[in-house]
Amino acid sequence: MGLFNRKSKASIDTVSVDSKVSRTASNVQSPPPTKTMNGVSSFPPPMAAHISLPPPPDPARDPAAYLRSIHAVRDRSRIVHEKAKQNQLAHFDVDPAKFGETAAYIVSIIKRDFAPDYHTIPPHGRWQHFDVGGRQRIDQLLTSWPSRIDPQERTRRLIDLFLVSVLLDAGAGTRWSYKSKESGKTYRRSEGLAVASLEMFKAGYFSGDPTEPYQVNAAGLHRLSIGQLAIGLQVSDDNPLAGMEGRASLLANLGAALQNLEFFGSTCRPGNMLDYLLSHPSTQASSAPVIMIPTLWTVLMDGLTTIWPASRTQIAGVSLGDAWPCSSMPSPPRAQPWESIVPFHKLTQWLCYSLMGPMTRLLNVQFAGVELLTGLPEYRNGGLLIDTGLITLKPADSKRGLEAYRNNAMIKGQPCMEVVPLFSTDDDVVVEWRALTIGFLDDLLLEVNRLLKLEGPNKLSLAQMLEAGSWKGGRELAEVSRPNTKQPPIMILSDGTVF
Repeated sequence: MGLFNRKSKASIDTVSVDSKVSRTASNVQSPPPTKTMNGVSSFPPPMAAHISLPPPPDPARDPAAYLRSIHAVRDRSRIVHEKAKQNQLAHFDVDPAKFGETAAYIVSIIKRDFAPDYHTIPPHGRWQHFDVGGRQRIDQLLTSWPSRIDPQERTRRLIDLFLVSVLLDAGAGTRWSYKSKESGKTYRRSEGLAVASLEMFKAGYFSGDPTEPYQVNAAGLHRLSIGQLAIGLQVSDDNPLAGMEGRASLLANLGAALQNLEFFGSTCRPGNMLDYLLSHPSTQASSAPVIMIPTLWTVLMDGLTTIWPASRTQIAGVSLGDAWPCSSMPSPPRAQPWESIVPFHKLTQWLCYSLMGPMTRLLNVQFAGVELLTGLPEYRNGGLLIDTGLITLKPADSKRGLEAYRNNAMIKGQPCMEVVPLFSTDDDVVVEWRALTIGFLDDLLLEVNRLLKLEGPNKLSLAQMLEAGSWKGGRELAEVSRPNTKQPPIMILSDGTVF
């Protein structure tokens, strides 16, 4: 089956070659940084070029290590995507005629907000969520600190804040909102959680030292109860936050994980990973430090491995995190058991994208291997594919999901309007949907750059398309298609530790 039109057919062949994981060098480039009023780069400097990267773990020798690596995310999702191109999926039908329309819609969003200055598009990251409403809250935070706070400590503090904020950034549900104590304005969803976590950070919720509120440490998280977290997030019976218990558990587990002195230092702060990264043997010092993405990935995967629920998929007793069996993957007896699993590591990738921001903007750190990161497999990017008609849930699965929604709607406080199919995070439908999302985002990036006529160093990066196009477009389509709830076309019953 040809998934694209004649011109785009070449694109899919390019995807199969160019999107393969590079195991040798990074040559990603980004636009040059500009300066804000605080002298902070408004987005990252060019990525380091021609830096040799370590190869991925050998799955034949250590399948758990391989599935926990960033390399495995795109590698394994590609198998599902190949089936999509043949319309041989278990749960979705693919309409190739809709691919061009989907790309054109993304382009229309990007042009509306950024044309012709596409180089000003920031990479996808948590920083932009803090600036909701046009208020540059992080710049204001930096300005509020005395000049004796040096750039490295400022960066540590932002890493502290961003890490906690990302872990709290699972789907908020359709009823929760946050009223800013500073502006009096009300925010919802990711931006609401960003503003809430920032104001909690400034109030010292996550610090164990009342004289040093602008930090996150193990002592502060250990004393943070679910009741205190609920107060900080303004959660109540009339303002419920989906997955509240899961978020509280993540922060409690983070407190324990921060006692890893190698990564997080004697003060047990997320921000201390900066010192580990800058001093790591793989980090190259030239005009600016060059940190390898696999090194940052190791800190986040190994340093935070204990924060995830113990019930997650395991191999030989090793928890894989955000990785799930999928019926569209090879399975025994024709394949090894590990081959049936597709990893996503969405929150870890979201952390990578988000934590690079403070390091690049404040310290001019460059990163090698950013191309290893994938599009985020979550419901805004994935919802875009459904709402544009590129993929459609098969009738039997739609019927099952709608029945699950009706049953869930009988529970007090659960959504009961604008009915959509409902599945749990580990459902095979959701796993296949997420794998499809990664593959199609790679394809769409090629087509979006072609339609925008951007070539060479002027091409949008995947992170820029996520920021300005697919994620934003997915949200806007949800708002138009389901104006009352603004929920995605598939509702996910989540515990707050994945989405």
